[in-house]
Amino acid sequence: MTYMLLIVEPTEQRESRTEAEGRELYARMLQFGENLKSKGLFLGSESLRSQTDAARVQMRGNKAVVMDGPFAEAKEMIGGFFLLSCETKAEAIAIAKECPAAQWCTVEVRELAPCYM
Repeated sequence: MTYMLLIVEPTEQRESRTEAEGRELYARMLQFGENLKSKGLFLGSESLRSQTDAARVQMRGNKAVVMDGPFAEAKEMIGGFFLLSCETKAEAIAIAKECPAAQWCTVEVRELAPCYM
């Protein structure tokens, strides 16, 4: 089964770090990914830019409503993800517990599913 670990972080957390702190945390995440690769569990990962660079699109009838970030009502954002191949949800949760980001963010575990479910 395929699981996604979503890294959910406070919207202003990145701006509160020094560049050195950010690089150190990023290095820890890269090492976590390499460890997953060595175990054959890793399918992919990406870090996402801040929601300052994001846009939200909604269709209302034939009209597109586009809202550029940052989004004032948002207290959290998806900062990145890991895509994993795991046998069970319990295995994915165990991996999430090992994720360095769990120390400063929330790691949400989600199983991928067909769109019709």
